[in-house]
Amino acid sequence: MRTHTCGELTDKEIDKEVTLCGWLHSSRDHGGLIFIDLRDRYGITQIVFDPVQSKDVHKEAETWGREFVLKVTGKVRERPKGMQNKDIGTGQVEVLITKAEVLSKSATPKIDIADRTVAGEELRLKYRYLDLRRPTMLRNMKMRHATSQAVRSYLCQHNFMEIETPFFVKHTPGGARVFKVASRANPGKFWALPESPQMYKQLLMVAGMDRYFQIVKCFRDEDLRQDRQPEFTQIDIEMSFINQDQLLTLMEGMMAHIFKEVKGMTLKTPFQRMTWKEALDQYGSDKPDTRFEMKLQDVSEVVKKSDFSIFKTTLEKNGVVYAINVKDGAKLSRKQIDKLTDVAKESGLPGLGWLKLTKEFEGVIAKFMDGHVQEDLKKATDCHEGDLLLFSAGDFEVATTALGNVRLAVAKMLDLIPKDKYNFLWVLDFPAFEYSEEEQGWAARHHIFTRPTDETVDMCEKDPALVLSHAHDIVLNGVEVGGGSIRIHDRELQARVLKVIGLTMEQAEKRFDFLLEAFRYGAPPHGGIAIGYDRLVALLCGETDIREVITFPRTKAMESPLDNSPQDWEEKWLKEVHLKLR
Repeated sequence: MRTHTCGELTDKEIDKEVTLCGWLHSSRDHGGLIFIDLRDRYGITQIVFDPVQSKDVHKEAETWGREFVLKVTGKVRERPKGMQNKDIGTGQVEVLITKAEVLSKSATPKIDIADRTVAGEELRLKYRYLDLRRPTMLRNMKMRHATSQAVRSYLCQHNFMEIETPFFVKHTPGGARVFKVASRANPGKFWALPESPQMYKQLLMVAGMDRYFQIVKCFRDEDLRQDRQPEFTQIDIEMSFINQDQLLTLMEGMMAHIFKEVKGMTLKTPFQRMTWKEALDQYGSDKPDTRFEMKLQDVSEVVKKSDFSIFKTTLEKNGVVYAINVKDGAKLSRKQIDKLTDVAKESGLPGLGWLKLTKEFEGVIAKFMDGHVQEDLKKATDCHEGDLLLFSAGDFEVATTALGNVRLAVAKMLDLIPKDKYNFLWVLDFPAFEYSEEEQGWAARHHIFTRPTDETVDMCEKDPALVLSHAHDIVLNGVEVGGGSIRIHDRELQARVLKVIGLTMEQAEKRFDFLLEAFRYGAPPHGGIAIGYDRLVALLCGETDIREVITFPRTKAMESPLDNSPQDWEEKWLKEVHLKLR
């Protein structure tokens, strides 16, 4: 129906007759001449209606409204001097129209297509097909497409096979809450929708498909937030006969390829690597944002000489005291510090200690520290006049994590985080187990198939808290965009790990029967990773909410205003799957 798109005409097409199709983006009547910006996904072309050229077509154009779908034919000409638009690719030319047809009329759009104002969430999701016409959303969808093409091209170059795994699966315990699907053919039985293809990709390694990937939908029945949806997409990857270092290097290459293809940027590799303990010790997070400094400092040795009872009690219980130095932070008001205190409390601390250094230290806790302690604090934290010290006290993980959250909050408050900067890093050597006070026992921190490191595996029987794992998270700008591990493939080691969490091999085989059965038939050493595709694309687009890069997302209440789902289930549908509602 068209000879060109609305984004490709240049001065090379001057004097050519062309046919364009698109939406009426805007219309202007300039004393007889009508100028219309015609838009499609490729761009915008200015078209001109002149009553001298065609009186009937000009008269029709006067009646058209925004978002009418048009087919127009005319001759390309150069725009008059001073009227060219350097902001668009077609800005040197316009098309003088001789023939026009309305393919479809439009009601007045419920939202602004031009990005001048952004409608509320409910309206945007109800009319998502209009929202997707906006330049920002179109750009996001283009970037999503380009990212998937870059992933496929890179992995195919490295001998990966794209293989699909099923959506109707057996529910295995652990992990997130899953969606259940009732079986019509098997009364009283259910499938689960997979939270990830973990079991199946490990089976593919047993099957000899030594390099597998897919860009796949996953499902989790959990409360929503900015980086979580009930259905989401991940780049799922598994490899055989590979060690952790080789896996990380391959993934760094993939990220560099994506950024080169999608954003034209060259990433510096290898990425920074740090252990889980280093990440908490320096940044108070297992997904640290390294785009700005303000590292945590362990000041336990300094403040143990103080008279502040909270610090002394914490240290007597083998806890720690950490501090961050907010440079020029003394200018923060008491109200702003109270907001930071709220962040600390939400993170599990009873409060947040603070000291401002003007001529001397100010703050409630200053009187509990003599001159020697104050001088030692200045040296330990590089504190100078005008700075603000913030303190946390508790066990290592709680104290560092809480202060890490405060670090992020104060960075946003003072606008310390640079834009258009991309800092990748790997976090490694996670604890293999965590102790559950509620269950009064150990649990696998990642999953039961994560391989302990060779250096710490013997602590399984002695002190599980000291066992580290071959788990790896890839972090971008403080966001965990992916995670995985090297897996356990031999039965003896699997039994040792299961014993720590109070399971026998026989009990595990009941829970994970088909996978552990498969491992009896020659399982290769293997490992993998899952990249959060939506999160990665959102970061590429400069968005903080993954819904901005998903075509038809849900609200925070897990509803879709577009099609009003979920819906009430009719009695006949329930009967089909042998269910009743109470």
